[in-house]
Amino acid sequence: MVRDAEIDRPLSQEEYDPKGTLALLFVYFLILAFMWTYMYFVEFLGNGPTVVG
Repeated sequence: MVRDAEIDRPLSQEEYDPKGTLALLFVYFLILAFMWTYMYFVEFLGNGPTVVG
């Protein structure tokens, strides 16, 4: 593998901006919030107490 010395340079703390990681965490949070809302309002709120297992 050949590396180009002009392209390969270290990033400073100010240049590093992890927008993809933040977006992925936000998507995971939205999925978890939707799942919790569905389980609470659809599965448990309309039914009486149940024992699973």
